[in-house]
Amino acid sequence: MAIAEAAKKKCISTEELQKHNKPDDLWIAIQGKVYDVTQWAKIHPGGELPLLNLAGQDVTDAFVAYHPGSAWKFLDRFFVAHLQDYQISEVSKDYRKLVADFSRMGLFDKKGHGVFVSLTVMFLFFSVAIYGILASDDFWVHMLSGGLMGFIWIQSGWVGHDSGHYNVMVNSSFNRFAQILTGNCMTGISIGWWKRNHNAHHIACNSLDFDPDLQHMPMFAVSSKFFTSLTSYFYERKMNFDPVARFLVSYQHLTFYPVMCFARINLFAQSILLLLSNKKVPNRGQEILGIIVYWIWYPILICYLPNWFERLLFVLASFAITGIQHLQFCLNHFSASVYVGKPRGNDWFQKQTMGTLDIACSPWMDWFHGGLQFQVEHHLFPRLPRCHLRNISPIVRELCKKHNLPYTSVSFWEANVMTYKTLKAAALQARDFTKPVPKNLVWEAVNTHG
Repeated sequence: MAIAEAAKKKCISTEELQKHNKPDDLWIAIQGKVYDVTQWAKIHPGGELPLLNLAGQDVTDAFVAYHPGSAWKFLDRFFVAHLQDYQISEVSKDYRKLVADFSRMGLFDKKGHGVFVSLTVMFLFFSVAIYGILASDDFWVHMLSGGLMGFIWIQSGWVGHDSGHYNVMVNSSFNRFAQILTGNCMTGISIGWWKRNHNAHHIACNSLDFDPDLQHMPMFAVSSKFFTSLTSYFYERKMNFDPVARFLVSYQHLTFYPVMCFARINLFAQSILLLLSNKKVPNRGQEILGIIVYWIWYPILICYLPNWFERLLFVLASFAITGIQHLQFCLNHFSASVYVGKPRGNDWFQKQTMGTLDIACSPWMDWFHGGLQFQVEHHLFPRLPRCHLRNISPIVRELCKKHNLPYTSVSFWEANVMTYKTLKAAALQARDFTKPVPKNLVWEAVNTHG
């Protein structure tokens, strides 16, 4: 009791808090109270990375974004001190008020029927695709079935994405079932891998060395800052800008769309590598079993096609269609503002709005984009069901305007143009021979003139 009373009276400075930023000494502050979460980080449902990336900082905005009101009652057990120089910016005040308003309105709990509709459509299309393969000998029916499979993967990806942010089902057990079904079993992509990757992306949105969604070296580089061979703190490796990287990046604006057609291969590999690694993966057995299910049904289905030519085209068709989803993930961030370094807890709202852009579309297209056309809103309120994102967008726009922050909303075409220009600008900078890298014979052969 005496120790607890002493802790309540103890005060530390922000400078002192910043010293506790290591895995074995991890403190955070929330609304002026300091918490030692060193041990909790190891079992944190959102993974260890979000806490490590924000260690030694005030994380109030990120906390209210990711946690329901019921989570506050669990904090007292970790309390160690008060933050004596705690301050809050005007934009954070408005943001937290907005979260509280949405919570009082019950928006975080009203999920609508989008997931039920999505699952129903997926089941119907899956049945049509299987019927097209088994009951028809027509080449074009088979190709249409392949395209339908890609479309099913897109919708499955949206459900998996949403289920990772909030319960899309009536309880957590059914939600977990939906995750494994739509992720591992249906698409062959580990939901555990996705959550680990996606949580890091949200916390460190558009940080070149902390956000895994921008770390595509040696294939792509959205900024010339990658040319200094940054270290990826997510993948725990150096992203070398070597001769091979220079060659590939120099033509990235031309290879971008073809690569997007086969982006799933990378996701397959990343999922398997994580599940076979020594990193902590909750319910690893479920994850592996779900992946095995995918690699049983999909190859068997392909084998029912009459020849290897059609089997290859079927795979290409399904991969190319679902490549639209991978493209959209890139459009939302590639041409937005980027930075180098750890994310900071005291500019949460600013970093989310600067690092994302919305894709304007008609309401009838919301089902196709899975809600992520409202990327700014989703990043600010990741627990908010997608059915509310369109309704809150005018509120977010006004708040950005009030605080002189960017709110970018462009058409799908304009987003593609912006992304292409970003990639081309970096590609041209990669060809700058005043910044040499070790010689590469392929590069010199292709780029020798005169």
